[in-house]
Amino acid sequence: MKTASKIYLALVFIFLYAPIAVMILISFNSSDSTTQFAGFSLRWYREMLNDKNTLEALKNTLVLSFCAAVLSTLIGTAAAIGIDGMKRRWVKGAVMSVTNIPMMNPDIVTGISLMLLFVFAGSVTGVVSFGFATLLIAHVTFDLPYVMLSVLPKLKQMDKNLPEAATDLGCTPLQSFFKVELPLIAPGIITGFIMAFTLSFDDFVISNFTSGSSYETLTIHIYSMIKKSVKPDVYALSTVIFLVILVLLVFYNFSESSDERAARKKRDADKRRSKELRRLRGETKKSKS
Repeated sequence: MKTASKIYLALVFIFLYAPIAVMILISFNSSDSTTQFAGFSLRWYREMLNDKNTLEALKNTLVLSFCAAVLSTLIGTAAAIGIDGMKRRWVKGAVMSVTNIPMMNPDIVTGISLMLLFVFAGSVTGVVSFGFATLLIAHVTFDLPYVMLSVLPKLKQMDKNLPEAATDLGCTPLQSFFKVELPLIAPGIITGFIMAFTLSFDDFVISNFTSGSSYETLTIHIYSMIKKSVKPDVYALSTVIFLVILVLLVFYNFSESSDERAARKKRDADKRRSKELRRLRGETKKSKS
């Protein structure tokens, strides 16, 4: 049974990562063939650095993804705190159901509806301009639910007495939030930021409906190239992006595991301290009796 489970797990990993391995291999191919490996070369990485249009699309995507991730993290964290503080369950349930709609909604429906909204707003104001602003609003719209769902579990895990204790000790509500609540929910905020950045960086459907012709993202640029032919320098760019994301994920998982180990040590120390206090109290009661 163990052998079968290992084989099954190996097949799953092969199915997931074989396409990426093939892409990385082709990015080092000296020829432009995708079926024959002529030899190892960095030719397509040099071509990538000389492709101004691709690099411009990459820069646009990075700027858009970062701005969308920052805005959605700020708004989503504030919204999660507001939802967590709601007293009535039915109101909280209704708000959560509405929050989940952008996640369950097909991307093409979201893209078309946002495009129609921008067109309507432009007809009312007299200015119809698709570009960075419309893309940013669209990306923040579909990033928000993921940030909220990353922060909410951390708020539920947090001891609700800690902010009250901080205010009793002289902190203002704002100081209590930044000194007590924010450090406790920080892992959820970081996870939400990373998810928002990745989703924005990866999006094509919604961006295609809300971008216009003045601001081209990397996914739209690659799609426009597919109509003719995909140059192998795109494989090189995809390899670089994959490796950067892999390094960031390894670093994040390592830091998260370090925080978990530190928290576990602190909990163990608190348990030992409480046991020692109970033992001393018991001895004190015996001596008094």
